[in-house]
Amino acid sequence: MSEHAILDTAAHRDLRIRTDRSPELGDAMMCCITVPAEFRQVQNEYAILFRLNLERDAFNALAMFGFEAGENLYLDNGRWDARYIPLALDIQPFLIGGAIDGTGPRQVHIDMASPRIAGEEGMRLFDEFGQPTPYLDGITEKLGALDEGYRGSAAFLDALKRHDLLEPMSLEITLDDGSTNRLVGFHVIDEDRFRALDAQSLSSLHADGHLMPIFMALASLANLGALVARKNRRLAYG
Repeated sequence: MSEHAILDTAAHRDLRIRTDRSPELGDAMMCCITVPAEFRQVQNEYAILFRLNLERDAFNALAMFGFEAGENLYLDNGRWDARYIPLALDIQPFLIGGAIDGTGPRQVHIDMASPRIAGEEGMRLFDEFGQPTPYLDGITEKLGALDEGYRGSAAFLDALKRHDLLEPMSLEITLDDGSTNRLVGFHVIDEDRFRALDAQSLSSLHADGHLMPIFMALASLANLGALVARKNRRLAYG
């Protein structure tokens, strides 16, 4: 269970955070949320798919790491085998907090129940003078980017829905050992429908800054083949 607390110099002066990567630290996940503002970086490494949140009747964008729950094919002996980690995962165990009504300053919170809370090892948050370390400064910058990305993602996802650009995807692959893996319950951008949009619709998407993330999401689908290759290597070598 999470145990969120506002980050405080006095209370957390000696706190250290583990930055290595492993299932024990919460990295064993098949996907995580990504935001359009980082699609350019994400599409270099991962496939970007979309999934409908039935409770909110809204879509989320996801960076894919595997084919089944708890599978992360980018984990490799304590390191993350990619040049970029999506912000929603990279900032853990930190998060942005604020007033329920959304007013007032945003605050850095930390999940004190996270397995990333370290003892004598790990990255310090504050130096001997109680000042933020470069590590914490970097986390704060990433939290700000993620918070801004979340705020901007709703308009992008609404635009995809408004232009009927998302279509269900069902992917079935046969691996080298003869087993079958499936990806179901996800959506992708319908490239044919996107190409068929009229000039006014394209102009509107461009004016709102949505064209670039659409292109990035489409380009990211080339990484599905690389994900299959990772799965085959994992089966072959463990």
